[in-house]
Amino acid sequence: MQTSVAIKDLAIEFGAVKVIEKLDLNVGRGEFVVLLGPSGCGKSTLLNAIAGLIDIVDGEVWISDKNVTWSEPKDRGIGMVFQSYALYPQMSVRQNLSFGLKVAGLPREETERRVGKAASMLQLEALLDRKPSELSGGQRQRVAIGRALVRNVDVFLFDEPLSNLDAKLRNELRVEIKRLHQELGNTMIYVTHDQIEALTLADRIAVMRKGVIEQFATPHEIYHRPANTFIAGFIGSPTMNFLKGALERTGDTLTFIGTAEARFDVSSHANIASHAGKPVILGIRPEHMVLGPATDTRMHAGKATVKVVEPMGADTVVWVDFGGDLRGMRIAGDPTVAPGDTVDFHFPPERVSFFEAENGVRI
Repeated sequence: MQTSVAIKDLAIEFGAVKVIEKLDLNVGRGEFVVLLGPSGCGKSTLLNAIAGLIDIVDGEVWISDKNVTWSEPKDRGIGMVFQSYALYPQMSVRQNLSFGLKVAGLPREETERRVGKAASMLQLEALLDRKPSELSGGQRQRVAIGRALVRNVDVFLFDEPLSNLDAKLRNELRVEIKRLHQELGNTMIYVTHDQIEALTLADRIAVMRKGVIEQFATPHEIYHRPANTFIAGFIGSPTMNFLKGALERTGDTLTFIGTAEARFDVSSHANIASHAGKPVILGIRPEHMVLGPATDTRMHAGKATVKVVEPMGADTVVWVDFGGDLRGMRIAGDPTVAPGDTVDFHFPPERVSFFEAENGVRI
């Protein structure tokens, strides 16, 4: 895949605080990459460095095979959409969309063509003569996206563009952005702390923590094979259940021994055999835990006490006490359980993840 954006040995400091140090990132041409992480992890700082909005201490930024490390934002070939709409309140939608093109000296006919195309793609034709104060939040954000689109650049940068919107509008605009990417085929780098946005939009996700990219992979890989317990616990709702324990080998049998007398035969996990005799952490997603006794001897099974039942509409989250901690189970429909019930549960061994107890790294 041809590289569209390349970050090499990037270092950023604010005073004595090192925010990012020795960071590398390569984004393919036409790829949709999401920078995901908790507040303060450095994702917006990284995006602003790509845009040229903040100074860097060391490293290089390459866009479309050009070293733009010290180029002005206007010369980097990017279009940026901010969390705040940043529209000119005295201008109409049409004027907001065309203002940057007029400043750049584009001919009137070309300006009108680009504005018309962006308005059509974003369903803004009927709103072109309105002022921002006459628009809803979703419409304003569409105008902000359109203002970036008319620049006709190779790379679009989004800095949490949907965080100011309500849930319904976020869902609608998320679909719009996905559709736009599929139609345009441009490179897009998108910052968010919302894992649903990341999982649904991205070709690849860069999960960040404390200025470091912990894992850079497809949404499927991030979700099903998280690189460590931080990612496993950050992605998913509810997040992955963790059970501390140790591995014990008896002949050819490898057994996980956890709290609450949990004993699971994990001999099928050949990759963890070298950790026999060591403490490990077992992880299992809530949707992979099944209510009821196991009918297959391969299944890992146990008993737990129901503490909380959360109806979610299409499914239900059942929180149980297992091993002294609450574990979540996402069950389809409306299970007939109530707080205080003792229930059987089981889960398939192939859905289990194992992590080193000392550092949380995936085994």
